[in-house]
Amino acid sequence: MEKYNPQEVEKKWQAVWDAPDYYRTEIDETRPKYYALEMFPYPSGNLHMGHVRNYSIGDVVARYRSMAGYNVLHPMGFDAFGMPAENAAIAHGVKPSDWTFANIKNMIAQQKSMGLAYDWNREVETCREDYYRWTQWLFELFYKRGLAYKKEAAVNWCDKCGTVLANEQVVDGKCWRCDSEVHKKNLAQWFFKITDYADELLADLDKLTGWPTRVKTMQENWIGRSEGLEFSMEVPAINEKISVYTTRPDTSFGVTFLALAPEHPLLEKICAVSPNADAVKKFCEEARAQSDIERTSSESEKKGIFTGIYCVNPFNGGKVQIWVTNYVVFEYGTGAVMGVPTHDERDWMFATKYGLEKIWVIDNPNNPLDFANMDNAYVEKVGVLINSGAFTGMEMHKAISAIIDEAERQGFGKRKVNYRLRDWLISRQRYWGAPIPIIYCDKCGEILVPEKDLPVKLPEDVEFKQGALSPLSTSKEFNECTCPKCGGHAHRETDTMDTFICSSWYYMRYTDAHNTERPFNRDKVNYWSPVDQYIGGIEHAILHLLYSRFFTKVLRDAKLLDYDEPFENLLTQGMVIKDGAKMSKSLGNVVSPEEIISAYGADTARLFILFAAPVERDLDWSDEGVQGSFRFLNRVWRILGIFGDAIAKGVDNYDAQTLTAEEKDLRRTLHKTIKKVTEDIRDRFAFNTAISSLMELVNAMHNFQDKPINPNLARESARNLLLMLAPFVPHIAAELWSKFFDGDVHKQNWAVFDAAAIVEEETEIVVQINGKVRDRVKVAVGLSKADLEKLAPTLPRVAELTEGKTIVKIIAVPNKLINVVVK
Repeated sequence: MEKYNPQEVEKKWQAVWDAPDYYRTEIDETRPKYYALEMFPYPSGNLHMGHVRNYSIGDVVARYRSMAGYNVLHPMGFDAFGMPAENAAIAHGVKPSDWTFANIKNMIAQQKSMGLAYDWNREVETCREDYYRWTQWLFELFYKRGLAYKKEAAVNWCDKCGTVLANEQVVDGKCWRCDSEVHKKNLAQWFFKITDYADELLADLDKLTGWPTRVKTMQENWIGRSEGLEFSMEVPAINEKISVYTTRPDTSFGVTFLALAPEHPLLEKICAVSPNADAVKKFCEEARAQSDIERTSSESEKKGIFTGIYCVNPFNGGKVQIWVTNYVVFEYGTGAVMGVPTHDERDWMFATKYGLEKIWVIDNPNNPLDFANMDNAYVEKVGVLINSGAFTGMEMHKAISAIIDEAERQGFGKRKVNYRLRDWLISRQRYWGAPIPIIYCDKCGEILVPEKDLPVKLPEDVEFKQGALSPLSTSKEFNECTCPKCGGHAHRETDTMDTFICSSWYYMRYTDAHNTERPFNRDKVNYWSPVDQYIGGIEHAILHLLYSRFFTKVLRDAKLLDYDEPFENLLTQGMVIKDGAKMSKSLGNVVSPEEIISAYGADTARLFILFAAPVERDLDWSDEGVQGSFRFLNRVWRILGIFGDAIAKGVDNYDAQTLTAEEKDLRRTLHKTIKKVTEDIRDRFAFNTAISSLMELVNAMHNFQDKPINPNLARESARNLLLMLAPFVPHIAAELWSKFFDGDVHKQNWAVFDAAAIVEEETEIVVQINGKVRDRVKVAVGLSKADLEKLAPTLPRVAELTEGKTIVKIIAVPNKLINVVVK
């Protein structure tokens, strides 16, 4: 057979697969459905090996499930709004749309060059009007349901990107996109009330049995549900009360200071009577310049300033100093935290730093504390209350409930559930995003754009300047409009939506991508969804995945769909590493897919990236590994060429008992491989071990390259090898199938193992003399205990070692061992 030429083979089959209907998928009630989905990419212009890994994993899943009899939906699209396009417009004077669509065109060509089995008829591009019309429609749905609102807020601001960032988009005090320092800015912003669904988002994590525990834990921690006491502390100097929330009411008698956030609204009144007003104001200014993440980090320095004003502890009437600190954030809880140095490590360090009083209110009954010599807080969950009035001597956990009861009885406190989760800030002062469909009228106020007028289209007469105002505000054509209610003069909202809104529902649009009447048809979304297998990076554990869960629940409540969770199963693949670091242009360690495809072909790239490491772990790039994968495909090509004549003569149904012992061994290896590869793909995503098994099978086939092989076995081996290779290396599998078999390998049923074929006819057992291993022999499987006892003395090694000795007894364990006891 001619030499394997991957470029020629792949070009041929990609042309076949590019036919509009080849991968078209429609509803088919006669087969079980399977929705396989990889997270869609931002169209940066070029695929990298991380993309290749993500898409190759999804492609194996989709192709296998299709061959296994499922009606598979496997779509692709582009998360096409975002800052890079706008930054390109600023830097190079190109339209964001032109830059984006050129990149999409290039990336589609790259994806097709990988042989990926996508139904391109369902492609979505979130920047197109036929998509963001429905993103705006969904905003209006949220608004009508009381889940969208606007308020003045101190927001995270990135100067370099010129936009607001959600809390989740600030990583270690820096912008998640450009790594620039983030600071606070007061702006009127739009929010989605994700907190209305906090309890359900938390509780339903238990339903996600197909998600990694790590991801669920990250979401649980981000939601941060806690139960505790909210109570008031009077501030006599200003005749006001400060509300405090605590999960540790058992320590209420140990409060020695009150820590306020620098944004706390009562600080203005406090400063009006404070002897330290100027210093307090300066401190507040400095603290507000830090990001929330930086201020609350366990590693950042805890700073504060005493206001000179006191509040009153309602539990014991004690005077409590009021401090302003950098570690309390107003958006979390009440913006005021009671300081109990003796039973909180952070408070201990703060009190030690500033010389504040420490009152012990919990002791360990099993191992009483030496308070005089303590150099840290006591935070163990075992203890009884001391110095706590009527609650002294009470076990700490019982005291929590009792103290809350007392606060409620006296009327200064109440039980309360709090969340770390904040409402989702969706406003962005950017151009390249979905415009928020709101009109402001001096007479009528805030009004939704009528549905018939959607989409609110992006104008082209804009100026791109960095700052607190959106580029949309520079377009007179866009900004000025007529009030749909009174017909008077009005203006539009000039902020655009966070692009995470676009990606929070795209997987629903795939189910009905061309619907012009609704975002999607309810019957279609309910047939295909939820997604059976979602594949993407762990970096999306909180942002995208949490928002998508929120969207699903809102749309369920709006009767647009009938399920609770968007993704049944989640696979988070590891990164691709080269020279000890994630591939990055800045590090100069990027390997482009085109480079590998031009040298070795797409099948080699796919095979290497699936074989080199378990999918959930990071993959170390290896040029030698790529070459090894290429050699394996050549080996497959050669052995089937050698088997060619035998394959042609063979038949599909034959009596396997006519095979020689050596041929039966090959057939046994074949069917063991079918069983293992099936289970590895279906149950474990263990693609690396599945490929390893296929390599072992090819080695076993190569044992017959210089000797005759039963034509029927040659045909059976070749057929099943190609069926199993098809999801991993679709081009070479299709080409070799076309040479030896009828039809299309990707339209065939998946390989089925013969249970009888994998039963061993012989097994190796251990032969012992007086308990010591002296030999190993092969015997018929299932040979009885009596037969083994008869066989033992006749074995050459036993006869040799027992000569001149008396056999006392023979212990036989079928299929395991023979132990001959002699004296």
